[in-house]
Amino acid sequence: MMETQALDFPKIDAVLRANGTGEVTINGTSHAIQAEDEAAVLSQALRLITDTAAQLGRPVRVSTTDPDGQGLIVVSPEGVVSEAAPAKPSSRRQQDPAPDAKETLAPSPVEPAAKQMPAPVTPAPAAPAAPVTFSEAANRVQEPSTAAAAPEPVTRRSLKETSFLVSAPVLEPATRGWRGALTRLGFRMEPSPDELAEREDIRTVSQHWPGPRTVAVVNRKGGANKTPTVVMLSAILARYSGAATVAWDNNESQGTLGWRTEQGSHDNSVLDLIDSSQTLLSPSTNAAEIARFVHHQTSDKFDVLRSDENEEGDHEVTAEEVDIAHQVLTRYYRLIVMDSGNTARSANWRRMIHHTNQLVVPVTAIEDRAEAARLTLQTLESRGGHDAELARNAVVIVSESTDAKRSMSGDALKRAKDEARRIADGFAPHVRAVVRIPYDPALVNGPIRYDALQPATQRAWLAAAAAVAKGF
Repeated sequence: MMETQALDFPKIDAVLRANGTGEVTINGTSHAIQAEDEAAVLSQALRLITDTAAQLGRPVRVSTTDPDGQGLIVVSPEGVVSEAAPAKPSSRRQQDPAPDAKETLAPSPVEPAAKQMPAPVTPAPAAPAAPVTFSEAANRVQEPSTAAAAPEPVTRRSLKETSFLVSAPVLEPATRGWRGALTRLGFRMEPSPDELAEREDIRTVSQHWPGPRTVAVVNRKGGANKTPTVVMLSAILARYSGAATVAWDNNESQGTLGWRTEQGSHDNSVLDLIDSSQTLLSPSTNAAEIARFVHHQTSDKFDVLRSDENEEGDHEVTAEEVDIAHQVLTRYYRLIVMDSGNTARSANWRRMIHHTNQLVVPVTAIEDRAEAARLTLQTLESRGGHDAELARNAVVIVSESTDAKRSMSGDALKRAKDEARRIADGFAPHVRAVVRIPYDPALVNGPIRYDALQPATQRAWLAAAAAVAKGF
């Protein structure tokens, strides 16, 4: 096989960057590549590698690096690309196998003859059979030889138990990085483990569930990233599942969800929806009427139900009003993602928990935010029953601190990542899942849009949404 013919010499590394540039390093000599698009970068890289293989007169092994990860390919002198089998480890265990394994190995030539196993007797080859037509084969099956023992009766299976239409799904080829670029050039490449993991997360968030699902995003401390978390989860679930999704700002009075999202052509809030609940719940009301009360996000495909933003108002949402609003929204939406205030004792907060199917606890990598998240979970756990079950099944989302990022120093960045990792590790034994989110300036100020995020941040939020969806 081509993989076995390829040698580790020369050492070739090929890099494909997200900005459309590349680099091929052959035995320490670097060749930078710039071209108009990814396909042109890849073509130049393959030309360099193929020329090297042609000079040697044999295939070469290439280590590839791209935003999706690392891999190994083999390139022949003719430019044919294939997957490279990973190098076999040469551990001491393989050189000196366990006693049980030794018994299955062929005896060494230097061992005494007495320990040699007798050579197996090879039967004489049978004469080649004459060609048999399909009808002759059928007759032989229908007319068994009388010299042979009568066959045992065969139990026939019902045709209802099988189908010729059932087959394993075909794995789609790679679409990203070196593997994806090679696939587009006509070399079918298997997706990398990272791409397979991303596909599984997409499949998870694309599911539809029988009945509506409600997600509550909670932390008793302000500035814990609750609102960005609500927006990101709503955007991903709506984009991939296609299910009607609403983000609901369940603050006691005035929340911030409306400030971080697009506003529609009206100023209506949850109070207006509650006042019109009888009409909205009437069998004669059509689904489009809900647009009078929610604000559609044109690019991220979900709606926002704002809290009351009347600066002169002093109304606080009650538990009964939460029940009414939830009843209306579950008629028009399949997924509800609720933002929350900072008071776990308030009536609307506790009633939100009553309706919740999946709890999400966001936290920035700062000690007081993490402690507030811990106390939030502790409060729910102490209440027992449904609240305690939500706490045990919670998803904690840890975002890197923005303070360290503003300085942009290497030490500060490392400390931010280390702190996020420490906090994530601290929550891991107590909840169902913990996901870390890298810092992204698009989440700091202004309206939040999924397309504005960096690719690494989008991938992290996809993983977070998949962790949430697994709890549905």
